[in-house]
Amino acid sequence: MDRRSFIKKAGLVGAAGTAATLATPALSQNLKEMVIVSTWPRDFPGLGLPAQRLAARITELTDGRITTKYFAAGERVGAFDSFDEVASGNAQGYMAAEYYWKGKHAGFSPFTAIPFGLTYTEMDAWIKYGGGQELWDELSAEFGLKAFAAGNTGVQMGGWFNKEINSAEDLKGLKMRIPGQGGDVMAKLGASPVSLPGGQIYENLTSGAIDATEWVGPYNDYFMKFYEAAKYYYFPGMHEPGAQLALGMNKAWWDGLDKVDQAIIQAVANEENARTMAETNANNGEYLSKLINENGVQLREFNDDVYASFGEAAQEVFEEARDHSPLAAKILDAHAAARMELGSWMAKSDVSYSIKRNNVLGIE
Repeated sequence: MDRRSFIKKAGLVGAAGTAATLATPALSQNLKEMVIVSTWPRDFPGLGLPAQRLAARITELTDGRITTKYFAAGERVGAFDSFDEVASGNAQGYMAAEYYWKGKHAGFSPFTAIPFGLTYTEMDAWIKYGGGQELWDELSAEFGLKAFAAGNTGVQMGGWFNKEINSAEDLKGLKMRIPGQGGDVMAKLGASPVSLPGGQIYENLTSGAIDATEWVGPYNDYFMKFYEAAKYYYFPGMHEPGAQLALGMNKAWWDGLDKVDQAIIQAVANEENARTMAETNANNGEYLSKLINENGVQLREFNDDVYASFGEAAQEVFEEARDHSPLAAKILDAHAAARMELGSWMAKSDVSYSIKRNNVLGIE
């Protein structure tokens, strides 16, 4: 190679190297950090693990453009401080149940669950195709947030009690961990509802500070070891028929993402929404058997009179929440309309089929 050719080729390489050097800062400017705070403990079966899975999935599918840093409850802020941490911009996202924020606005509860509300299938339909997401966006925007459905645990159990519940009278004076509007229903019936993060329930139940608690269902509850303090396990829960979990994000941060990364985060939330429900359903039967056969848990069904009392109290709670504000009324009215329409269809499809199939096959 002569000197002139060498210089020419070296110049091209140098130019390419310079271009690469100049491109690197531009590339690094597109990298974002996403701090996610959670309302659940680390490695918590059923809730904490899916939240951690979602955080890791965002980094994976964005090829590292968004690097997530996940903090379980208490690692960065307290469980119930997650809302303010994200709304303020100190963190970019939270994993939570929206009814934890009902003290901020009564309209948040329907986006987790309200007593006698929507099942998972109905909730999914309402959020995605019935105008639910748009109402959620309207509410969240008032607090500088943007949220997506990101997990569901289905119809919950009625809870753990240290005595049998044969009438509404048996609820009077009972100290029960039950958040959201479910707690308001219990208060109407004379119980004393207590709101505690998941990591504090066991110690309060075993110490006698509370007499009863609801959590989720057999899969989640098994690892909480509630059976060591309360042997009566009631079903079905009226308070959370389709407990929706949420990925909430700081809206200014969300708005600053490009369309591709927004689409990826939404897809990850949709994926985890279905995955958590499937995981819960796949495990509940097995762990219910363990609770009964290995730990002496006594399974009980709420009788019709108790459930009727729940229903009357729930209607009062619904009307009170509706009176909070025009937006709360708008959300709750839409939720009730969806419940009527979707419930009518489900009665003729999934519910009807399940009852008839189980009767024919002797499934209990």
